[in-house]
Amino acid sequence: MHQESPIVRRKSKQIMVGNVPVGGDAPIAVQSMTNTETCDVQATVGQIKSLQDAGADIVRVSVPSMDAAEAFREIRRQVTIPLVADIHFDYKIALKVAEYGVDCLRINPGNIGREDRVAAVISAARDNGIPIRIGVNAGSLEKDLQKKYGEPTPAALVESAMRHIDILDRHNFDQYKISLKASDVFMAVGAYRLIAKQIEQPLHLGITEAGGFRSGAVKSAIGLGMLLMDGIGDTIRVSLAADPVQEIKVGFDILKSLRLRSKGVNFIACPSCSRQNFDVIKTMNELEMRLEDVQTPIDVAVIGCVVNGPGEAREADVGLTGGSPNNLIYLGGKPDHKADNVGLVDHFEQVIRAQVKTRQAALDALIVKA
Repeated sequence: MHQESPIVRRKSKQIMVGNVPVGGDAPIAVQSMTNTETCDVQATVGQIKSLQDAGADIVRVSVPSMDAAEAFREIRRQVTIPLVADIHFDYKIALKVAEYGVDCLRINPGNIGREDRVAAVISAARDNGIPIRIGVNAGSLEKDLQKKYGEPTPAALVESAMRHIDILDRHNFDQYKISLKASDVFMAVGAYRLIAKQIEQPLHLGITEAGGFRSGAVKSAIGLGMLLMDGIGDTIRVSLAADPVQEIKVGFDILKSLRLRSKGVNFIACPSCSRQNFDVIKTMNELEMRLEDVQTPIDVAVIGCVVNGPGEAREADVGLTGGSPNNLIYLGGKPDHKADNVGLVDHFEQVIRAQVKTRQAALDALIVKA
């Protein structure tokens, strides 16, 4: 059954990225970034919609040229999810996408150039109600800071961020969020912990260039988990050299494990052993694949034997525990009916979907009542 997270989140200023609140008491947003060629509108729109279907709250799109800005205009027309434009160096691109309906600008004011150019971008953001994300990265730290610190360090990342923040402060612009990313877990965690004490703006978390699917997911879970346990973080992105859809799935899995977000099926499953009365691994692989479309939060236990099965099943919304001669299915913490191994996955999927439908109807009723 669902429990509240014991984590006390850092108090932060709330900003709006499109219709998604970021910071304050808003749910921690999960985002990813397209890896298609932005000028290929069809491919980019297709990927954005796949990310949205996976549960993404926000999607970032790289806009490196004026041609890409024109493509972005058409992309914006075809999708509904909030979009962040990733822009470097050319301030005119930022002005153009601000005109075309972008929901957030990811820039570093320091690499936009002269003060008048930065002022123009800030003015466009203010006039169009667009927040800015300052993105500091250990791999692109200013040369003078590299010389001062000898190498990228948490303090160096924070000093870089504060330079950019000072620029926005001089123009009385406070609608921004910050990220301080590094591929090293200790560096990223140290930097976020430092800046969390110095500013009240929302923080976007990420361990950048984390690696491939498996290694990157592990590194991100450790780094983001440490910060989230501290109550730090208002949006997250899991950076993987993999399908961006996997970034969304891993992001939600991290938040679900800390009880910070509830979306979709939360599986409790045993690793299987010789006591199992059905093939747990095959069953889990099938269920995860079949139930990817479920967005309603629900806890599902899949345990292969009667040693730990009944206890775990009683704590879940829906439970399956192995038994001899028949397996036992629990609903709402109580034994409901037996099921044999023939057609077990098909039957259990139907049971879960029926419970999802009932749960969603109850949630909808609460919303209407409120």
